[in-house]
Amino acid sequence: MKKNMGITDRIVRVIIAVVIAVLYFTNVISGTLALILGIVALIAIVTSLISFCGLYKIFGWSTCAIKKAE
Repeated sequence: MKKNMGITDRIVRVIIAVVIAVLYFTNVISGTLALILGIVALIAIVTSLISFCGLYKIFGWSTCAIKKAE
């Protein structure tokens, strides 16, 4: 897998996952909504750890910084 996520994208995904976790553990969200958002948070964490997003690959997007050839 070729990395297609930049550092800013990865940080935003981790922040979103942390916010979802805080909302869950403070009982602000529960039930089906908590389950769905928990899955979204898990996907966000995994994709940020491996720096690869399958949807970005499908649409041909990349948020990685382009390295200039010397």
